[in-house]
Amino acid sequence: MRISAAVSRPGTPAPTIEDVELAEPRAGEMRVRIVAVGVCHTDVHEHPGRLAPHPIVLGHEGAGVVEALGEGVRGFAVGDPVVLSGTSCGECPSCLNNRPTYCDLAMPLTFGGKRLDGSTSLSAKGEPLHSHFFGQSSFASHAIVPERTAIKVPSDVPLELLGPLACGVITGAGSVIEALRVGFGDSIAIFGVGGVGLSAVMAARLVGAERIIAVDREASRLDLARELGATDTLLAGEDVVAQVRAITGRGVRYSLNTTNAPSVHSQALDCLAMNGTAAFVSAPMGQWAPAMFPMLAGGRQLRGILGGDANPRIFLPRLIEYWRQGRFPFERMIQTYRFDEIARAFDDVEHGRTIKPVLLVSEA
Repeated sequence: MRISAAVSRPGTPAPTIEDVELAEPRAGEMRVRIVAVGVCHTDVHEHPGRLAPHPIVLGHEGAGVVEALGEGVRGFAVGDPVVLSGTSCGECPSCLNNRPTYCDLAMPLTFGGKRLDGSTSLSAKGEPLHSHFFGQSSFASHAIVPERTAIKVPSDVPLELLGPLACGVITGAGSVIEALRVGFGDSIAIFGVGGVGLSAVMAARLVGAERIIAVDREASRLDLARELGATDTLLAGEDVVAQVRAITGRGVRYSLNTTNAPSVHSQALDCLAMNGTAAFVSAPMGQWAPAMFPMLAGGRQLRGILGGDANPRIFLPRLIEYWRQGRFPFERMIQTYRFDEIARAFDDVEHGRTIKPVLLVSEA
């Protein structure tokens, strides 16, 4: 069938909307009409070509409605509202242990631009078009997705809000709740309060952390962080570690770094109390590792996190329920754009003018 998709091609400043051809779903797959899709920094970084092959349709924070089922799909019906998350094989030890973000096949399934058998569901002008980005390629009016990529959601929840839950929001909230298991009375410093960091702030408040210290370069983001639950806010700078220690008296039990700046990775380790844990969701740029080893003295730990350590099928319904209760107001981060405004959304993300853009593709 003919659909509209935003295609990333070499040498272009942003994806451009084209008419392309979408194949029918295969066994174990579904066709989903996309209602809305979030724009993530990963989409912006992948547009010029980093890990995924080009040309490609990106997009991995989709939400929509099931339109067609491939053979063998169970648990879904035509008309079901769904949120799309990353895909996984379902058979490796990580998947079987409810940690699908650490799937053994995560890299080819996420960035390979095709199914594992080498095929793709999209074509343009008779030529194959890379797709299946994070198992969805949802910068499009429709997407072919594996059953494992979709999570059914209540029909009375606004789909236009839900896409970001499946990547940026689950990464931040899951890092606090699932990976670090921050608890009542704990302290945490969160470096970078974009979509991931603000989700971590809300999660830390949700679990009853005593000190939630937000660090960012932008005063407006710090203002929002305080409204969403931060107890303290600090402008990024060389003296951040001293300020964190002055606030807590000893350093924090946990830190979460959402940036890729080596200096911030060092600060996130250096502000820890004895036996504290520093987590990160984005690897530091350049050569940083040798400098951090002395900081691990005193029982401090460093750990990387993918997807918040969370199983989307279990964790996303919890976040939706917290939102219903008014305890997780992630909609405060969202700014909506028409689908044909994707270039503006990309530019706004890259220059920090918006926290979480959501493209409105069709009516729910």
